[in-house]
Amino acid sequence: MDDNDSIHIEITRRTVIETGTTALLLTALPQAALAAGPSDDAGPPPPPATVELRINGSSHTLTLDPRTTLLDAPREHLALTGSKKGCDHGQCGACTVLIDGRRINSCLTLAVMHDGQAITTIEGLAEGDRLHPMQAAFVEHDGFQCGYCTSGQICSAVGMLAESRNGMPSYVTDDLTQQPQLSDAEIRERMSGNICRCAAYPNIVAAIKQAAETPT
Repeated sequence: MDDNDSIHIEITRRTVIETGTTALLLTALPQAALAAGPSDDAGPPPPPATVELRINGSSHTLTLDPRTTLLDAPREHLALTGSKKGCDHGQCGACTVLIDGRRINSCLTLAVMHDGQAITTIEGLAEGDRLHPMQAAFVEHDGFQCGYCTSGQICSAVGMLAESRNGMPSYVTDDLTQQPQLSDAEIRERMSGNICRCAAYPNIVAAIKQAAETPT
């Protein structure tokens, strides 16, 4: 090659971005991370734990991996699949169950943490063939479409009404023996942790308002 020869190098916008991004990532990493090989921290699993879960009025003694969530234990070991695994990060509410009457995202807690406590899933709300008032209201007002979030919506709504009856906080009466008179805005706020991807929210609110006026 002599001085008259030319070399044509095509540099595209994509090449610049990819090269720059790679260089930035490499400079941001600590030297120890760059020198280390692939990490292998998969040690032996923890020993199993025995837990007694009182679910829907029945006691179940289970031997579980202590990392088993309260969502997976009933679903995988007791065939109670009503509680749904949605996001598995506590962001959608599809897994909501009641612990001693209070609502909780079962995907965010471990089964072994609730040894001996009273756990209610959607399967435990009805009394035989008689639906819980909240279940009946959801059916009457068509508070669901695909139905995936419905069990969590209903359990959360039951727990939410219990919270409001116990004075957490406000509705249009100071008499806690009366049924709470919740506004639409308050219901939406209290139920904001439960997501309906079908957007059946107006029907859900109507169902909850009806159930709130039904003696339990």
